[in-house]
Amino acid sequence: MKLNPYLNFPGTCKEAMMTYAAVLGGEIVAMMTYGDMPGENEIPEDLADKIAHARIAIGDDLLMASDAAPDRFKPMQGVSVTLNIPEPAEADRVFAALIEGGTEIIPMTETFWAFKFGVLVDRFGTQWMINCMKPE
Repeated sequence: MKLNPYLNFPGTCKEAMMTYAAVLGGEIVAMMTYGDMPGENEIPEDLADKIAHARIAIGDDLLMASDAAPDRFKPMQGVSVTLNIPEPAEADRVFAALIEGGTEIIPMTETFWAFKFGVLVDRFGTQWMINCMKPE
């Protein structure tokens, strides 16, 4: 079994996923718009170019996302996407890249469990926890 985050955005999915792929060294393996969807359902014109499903492969993991219909989008609350990064310098790099235009919640710092730990909300509204764990 694998657990994969699925994020929703208010029309910024394409930009967010392109950013995440670049920052995290992932590969976009799917990026489908609502207008690309087969079927007989009418797609509202303002939703046709929005992302119905996107998928980034990052090593053996997947990060998936879509744009929510404007009347259905609710900002993320009570959850974080956590990255466990083995090298402190790489953890700092990822934190700095993701926080660009976002908000720092906890600055990158050493803790009793991690060489580096920080929390941020990026400019797309996704909350990230960045960990560089100490050996157990």
